[in-house]
Parts: sequence; structure tokens; C-alpha cells
Amino acid sequence: MSVRRLADEQPASFEFNADNLRWAQAQIAKYPEGRQASAVIPLLWQAQKQHDYWLPRPAIEKVADMLGMPYIRVLEIATFYTMFNLAPVGRHFIQMCGTTPCMLRGSDDIKAVLKRRVGAEREVSADGHFSWLEVECLGACCNAPMVQINDDYYEDLTAENFEKLLDDLAAGRPVRKGSQTGRVTSEPAGGLTSLTSLYGVDGRSGPGYVTAGGESAPDYAAAAGEKAHQDQAPATSSAGRLAQEVAESPGKPREPVAESGRARTEVPVADHGQRQDARAQPLVGGPQQGTPADHPTKSAPADPSKTS
Repeated sequence: MSVRRLADEQPASFEFNADNLRWAQAQIAKYPEGRQASAVIPLLWQAQKQHDYWLPRPAIEKVADMLGMPYIRVLEIATFYTMFNLAPVGRHFIQMCGTTPCMLRGSDDIKAVLKRRVGAEREVSADGHFSWLEVECLGACCNAPMVQINDDYYEDLTAENFEKLLDDLAAGRPVRKGSQTGRVTSEPAGGLTSLTSLYGVDGRSGPGYVTAGGESAPDYAAAAGEKAHQDQAPATSSAGRLAQEVAESPGKPREPVAESGRARTEVPVADHGQRQDARAQPLVGGPQQGTPADHPTKSAPADPSKTS
């Protein structure tokens, strides 16, 4: 891991604004007395978001004071986790994935755009809009190449659509989060090849499609429930049939079920009313089926009427 140090230039002080202070107090209240230090990472994260996405030393010390922790303990946490930026970043902080899947799909082209438009890693652009950093896998490999800008993912990037994305962000225009080519989640690039009856060929027109606002077709739940009901089938295994028969007529004697390997076979009940276990039968070639010489038997007593 690279050495992480605080920025040379630091603000004089830090205070949570009113909204973030209420939020922080609510987080602290979740933990029992003596365990408030468990809220340290959420509070540091909120402080970073308030302070233009980087964490100054006064903010670290403020969080330590609120949680009753030594400064060094909170400083250890802030310098360990790379989610905390210890120096100023651009208003749009870009984390570019350069791991193998993104590299194979063209992340080098995205890096070239960043170097030309923004500058070197960790440097803030002259207008203050952007800074960037190459990071390890961000977990959107199906939609590579991709970047994370502040809290959001932007996927299926090319040099052209990434340039447009940066232009729109700099101008304050609305941008599309997620895929920049319009595909839904991680479906195939050419459109759905399965589940088309549920989501539609375009991934958006079927009863199972959920809109960006979280709304779905009104008949989706009913259709899903009806399908689940139709898919239900009665038990067909011997154990299932036996359980069904017992439930229907509990007073009627049942034939036992014996296992033979992976198959299950019905074993008839003997005439004298005792159960026979198929596993108790002698094996072929076993000692009970040997030759008379191997297993001598006792002779029956002679009939006295036939003796001379």
C-alpha cells in the first residue's frame, strides 16, 4: 500500500453544518454507551462529503472529539482506508478502474482522455472541476471500461462518450448514470437473449421491468403469483406419495419404504405382519450361499419305522 499523508495546506477549523450535525448525532445514538467509536467511519465519510470530498486534519480531530477517541486512533483509520482523500480533489473526483477486464475493454483510451483533459493523477484541473486516480477493480466488469465519479458509476465507456460526459459535468448539464450506451444493468450488449417474456426484447417493455423511479407494471405481482401457482406440481417421489397417503388416511397401514442405492423401492409386508427390510436380505455369494462342504448341516434323525 502506498504511503498516505495529510495535505501540507490545511484549513484552520472544521465544523459540521446543521444538517450533518443532526445526522452525525443520530449515527452516534445507534451505539450503546462506551461503543460510540463504532461510528467513526460514517462520520469521517460525512465530513469528507461536506468538505468537497477530501478530509482535512481539523475534520479528523473534530470526529475524534465527538466520539471521545484519541486523535491518533482516528488518524490511523483515515490514513489506512483509501476511500478517504487526504488532499484536495476536483468537484468531480474520478476513479478510473485499470484492472484487467477494463484494460482489455479499452481503459487505456479513458486514461488518455483524463491525462489530456485533466492532467496527471492526483492533480486538480485548472478550473477545479476534475481530478482523477487509477484504482483497482470497482466490480462492474460486465460493463467495462468504467469509472466512478464521486458516488456514481459510469459504464460502457468509449473515448467519445467519456469526452461528452466530462463536457456535460463541467457545464452542469444532467448526465446519465450507469451505462453510457443505454443497455440495462448487465444484459448482453446486443439486447436480451433470455427472459424476454418477462422483460421484453429491449429489456424495458415487459411486465418485469422496473423503471428508474422504482415503478413496475401493475400486473407484475399478479402475473408472478399466477405463474408460481401454475408451476406447483404434486409430489411424485415415493416418499412424497407415502406422506400424501398417510395424510389422507392416517389409520390405514402402509408398506415400508427401503432404500437401495439412490433408488427407493416399495417392500411388501410379510404375511405374518412383520416388516421385511430389503437391506437384511443375504448378499449374492455371501457365506449363507456357500457349498455344503463349507457349511455342514445337522442331519435329521432317522425314521425308526424304516430301520432294520
